[in-house]
Amino acid sequence: MTEPRTDDLSLPDAWAQRFTLGDWNTRASVRTSEHTYQLPSDLERQLETRHWFPPAFLPYLNHPEIDAAGSAIIHRLSANHLVYFLDYTTRLEHRIVNRSVETIVHDELGASIPRRMKTAALQLYTDEGYHALFSNSLAEQIADLYGMTQRPVMPHRITRLNPLLDHAPDRHKALAWFLVGFVSETIIARELLEVCRNELVSSVQEMLRDHLSDEARHSRYFCEVFHYLWLTLNSSQRTFAAKLLVDILLIFFEVDERWLKESLNSVGLRENCVAEILSALTGPQACLQRARSGAGATLQAMEKAGFFDLPFNQQLFAQAGLVDG
Repeated sequence: MTEPRTDDLSLPDAWAQRFTLGDWNTRASVRTSEHTYQLPSDLERQLETRHWFPPAFLPYLNHPEIDAAGSAIIHRLSANHLVYFLDYTTRLEHRIVNRSVETIVHDELGASIPRRMKTAALQLYTDEGYHALFSNSLAEQIADLYGMTQRPVMPHRITRLNPLLDHAPDRHKALAWFLVGFVSETIIARELLEVCRNELVSSVQEMLRDHLSDEARHSRYFCEVFHYLWLTLNSSQRTFAAKLLVDILLIFFEVDERWLKESLNSVGLRENCVAEILSALTGPQACLQRARSGAGATLQAMEKAGFFDLPFNQQLFAQAGLVDG
């Protein structure tokens, strides 16, 4: 591992110009979007050909029992998932991502933060507050439509991340928060890109596209900040970061088994059917396969920063199954 490099590090002056969100004032959805994200008046007609959530993201909809149950059940399960996703987004943006951004804004990371990086972090913070607002608004409309009362639930992902962050040593806690934000923002951009390729209910499509437009910039920003920060970390910080990143990445691709079971049970599926679906989705190999497929942008950013130039890191991630050995 490398020795501390902060004192003798010579960072290119040009880097101070990189950490921006571009034309934020004229591109950010909180500044420019004219969408109201209200459910359309022709919702029933739209649901004849459109979806609440992309079926490709819900492979259990292909189960023979669900397929045979008809479109009403499929729409209800998709709506359940969308509301869960939106409620999760609201909590994630407030409690996780914006706390991560605060470590940049308030100089908690022990690195020299260029002014433009800090300004962009404040803009990103504003974006995330707006994402939480429109996610909650749309979730409430859909929940009212279907009479969903048991919400919001605490998402499994947040439940798993909280103790990971709580148990981080004080000297590394700000770094831990930043790394969770880095993983979250680089993963969600990929997820939203895939989601937006589907024909969804119009207001859902508008909201997700606005969200994607912002998150594409956020992902690039977090990748640049990770690269900048990685060059300043000492040996102890790098070892901590490497081990924590493995844990974070795997957590982000676990299935919320408790919530999914409740969602499936809510439409009256047989116990055997529910068990079959959960078994196919919740095993460690299924989680690992999702991680390797969905964390490409995150791993690419790490590679670009020189993370995998260290043999320890390459071996650690290969042993976890996240990269090839």
